[in-house]
Amino acid sequence: MCGRFALATDKKVLEMLYDLEIRCDLLPRYNIAPSQEILAVRLSPAGGSKEAITLKWGLVPFWSDDPAIGSRMINARAETASQKPSFREAFKKRRLLIPASGFFEWKKEAGAKQPYYICREDGRPFSLAGLWERWEKADMPLETCTILTTAANQLAAPLHHRMPVIIPRQAYEKWLEPATEKNALTGLLQPYPSGGFTAYPVSSLVNNPAYDTPEMITPVEPER
Repeated sequence: MCGRFALATDKKVLEMLYDLEIRCDLLPRYNIAPSQEILAVRLSPAGGSKEAITLKWGLVPFWSDDPAIGSRMINARAETASQKPSFREAFKKRRLLIPASGFFEWKKEAGAKQPYYICREDGRPFSLAGLWERWEKADMPLETCTILTTAANQLAAPLHHRMPVIIPRQAYEKWLEPATEKNALTGLLQPYPSGGFTAYPVSSLVNNPAYDTPEMITPVEPER
């Protein structure tokens, strides 16, 4: 599961990470929620070069009659995305990278759910695996995306049994390239190693997407 994440990284750092120019505005975001616009990196449909764009989080399949379906498509299971009708074509042809500073998971503690923030120990950004679609059954085309999830690694497992797929930097080109064979992608869809990452409790204010401040990723004592 991945229902919230953050991206609070300097634009120049991201441009170096993806080796491209980011032309859209980029403000720090500490509580990114489904249905919001998010930054993503993909191969341009027009020319095949990398581009940074914004897409709505919640994938709307190109064949759907109702864009409201996107609210139920914020995540796709990596194990089955290549077979599911909602994600099959996107998995084959329209893969992307979603920059993140960290993501949130919730742990059941004392009858409540305590949010935790998972990020790199060095604070550097990383890339979540995603799929995108273009829906054209309205006056204005709608481009949307989903985040792939896999089994939790050793760090995330005490919090939740699923976590987002993280693509290592050396595999960015392989992941984005539509010509990459399915078998070559399998190894990228596994739980990312825990080393170099940390998890700590944060304020329950993150439960409300209206809150989007540095407080969302500030460590706190677990709430009781």
